[in-house]
Amino acid sequence: MGSVKHKQRTSVQSAWEWMKSIAVALVIWFVLRALLIQAFRIPSPSMENTLMIGDFLFVNKALYGAEIPLVKKRLPAIREPERFDVIVFESPETSGMNVVKRVVGIPGDTLAMAENRIYVNGRALYEPYANRTDPAKDPEDPRMRAWQSDYLIGGDRSSYRPTLKNWGPIVVPSDSFFVMGDNRDNSYDSRYWGFLGRDRIDGKPLFIYYSFDQEGLLPLPFLTAIRWRRIFSTPE
Repeated sequence: MGSVKHKQRTSVQSAWEWMKSIAVALVIWFVLRALLIQAFRIPSPSMENTLMIGDFLFVNKALYGAEIPLVKKRLPAIREPERFDVIVFESPETSGMNVVKRVVGIPGDTLAMAENRIYVNGRALYEPYANRTDPAKDPEDPRMRAWQSDYLIGGDRSSYRPTLKNWGPIVVPSDSFFVMGDNRDNSYDSRYWGFLGRDRIDGKPLFIYYSFDQEGLLPLPFLTAIRWRRIFSTPE
């Protein structure tokens, strides 16, 4: 009888130890996810060819200062976002949705675009990463004029008619950034919805940990169409 009770106590203790181990592991995982590393999947072609649909990333949340859950406070940043950084941020238009773009303008910059080329403080920006696929596409969009007119310098606001590839000059306000997709002719970015607040920036991609071509011709492309050369690469 005593042996049976001893075995029952041992089983309960063993189960309790397992539960504690699992609880500790979950706490560690949630802390890591909240403050250090986050997984992210590329859902659209706006960053091609730097990032492709089907790329899965780990994002460094500590670099720009991770936000502490619930209290809405940030840890100290290792550094501030810089021009050319590829960043992950919360959409200014859709709560809870993360987006990835490239920083083009930082606080204080004067930006303009002419013939699909970016000018920063009067100088053309060297952009070897930019992907221009539709030279003839240059639509006028009232959303661009609605917000850009307030930041326009040296021009007549009443006659200002910005287009996808021709707009500005505008000045980036403090604590804000201007971001664009590398796939310039197919990206919904700051040109349309405006400046990105510093408080929305979550982190910078560390590396691609998995990638597959979801339009692969073979069945089960997530297994048969793995892009092996992209795995462990760093988007720059």
